Amino acid sequence: MSFAYSDVPDQRGKTAIVTGANTGIGLEIARSLARKGARVMLACRDGDKATAAIEEIASGPEQADLDFLPLDLSNMASIREAADLAKKEPRIDLLINNAGIMIPPLGHAIGGAEQQFAVNYLGHFALTGLLLDKLAEDGGARVVSQASIAHRGAKIDFDNLDASQGYSRTKFYGQSKLANLLFAFELDRRLRAANSPVTSIACHPGVAQTELTRHLGVFGKVFGPTVGFFLNTAENGAMPALQAATDPEAEGGDYFGPWGLREMSGATSGKAYATKTARDPLLAARLWAKSVELTGVDPGLKPA
Repeated sequence: MSFAYSDVPDQRGKTAIVTGANTGIGLEIARSLARKGARVMLACRDGDKATAAIEEIASGPEQADLDFLPLDLSNMASIREAADLAKKEPRIDLLINNAGIMIPPLGHAIGGAEQQFAVNYLGHFALTGLLLDKLAEDGGARVVSQASIAHRGAKIDFDNLDASQGYSRTKFYGQSKLANLLFAFELDRRLRAANSPVTSIACHPGVAQTELTRHLGVFGKVFGPTVGFFLNTAENGAMPALQAATDPEAEGGDYFGPWGLREMSGATSGKAYATKTARDPLLAARLWAKSVELTGVDPGLKPA
């Protein structure tokens, strides 16, 4: 069954954390949840951009409960500080791990890992692990992991996570998104095995205009809006995450994406395709162990 904006249920009384909520898809996720009555914490690195986003959302007709949560996903100290601040909230019902960077020049972050793998995946792994006890309160929260169709054909190169043996921007981006999907499914398996009330669900935005523009560089800046007409807007790209976060029928281990041409676009969302590699429990367990090593954060969940 497809899911649309009109299907997002009332969120009053709930608190959501949305990473990367100051722009693009994250902004639309935050906006929709706020319009439905949720308290939304915009977890972002740039305070000025977060404030601007808060002001933009608050300028709408609905009363919005919004706050800024400082978070730099490339920095473990910042992640720990953000988790400590978030734990002071009376409750957390939704953790939407949306933030990401795409095909940047080579850089490094957490544990010496290449920065796309570090920011897109490791930072979210650590944040989720640090908040797991809090997320289990009040009947259990949903953890939503933003993946990508770029996970198709990707692999985890455990011997080259720091790119010391070569760096391909697109391959490392795909690797980071495959890691997000592996994590979402493995987190679901471990949560079920522990009888935890927390639910892990994955999603992807298709090829949204914001994402496409980054892929195409200067060409994308000029022609992105035109090409994006045929693909997904940021608003439509937010739909799968909103389904993962709010659909009453969604279950742990689900994976949602746009219902359109090859899952690239669409104003509604539904079940998406994940590769056999993304669903490999042995690969996911190896990735989990490596993530604990690189971040120093152990979520404390045993393998299923």
